[in-house]
Amino acid sequence: MATGQLAYLSYLLRLWRASGGDSHLWRASLEDPLTGERTGFSDLEALIAFLLTQIEEHPLPGGEPGDRGKVN
Repeated sequence: MATGQLAYLSYLLRLWRASGGDSHLWRASLEDPLTGERTGFSDLEALIAFLLTQIEEHPLPGGEPGDRGKVN
């Protein structure tokens, strides 16, 4: 594996329901276990968008950005 390429990404995922008026909304946070950095999300769509961005920015070794782990 080349220097600087990751073989995997890991996060601690926390999900909880928050009351918002008449509805209950899902909130989420991801914590990087290596750095302790936490990122919060106001909805699940934002969580998924963040994860897709991370996948795009950290391609699998031997892959190209945007491959998303496609098998040749």
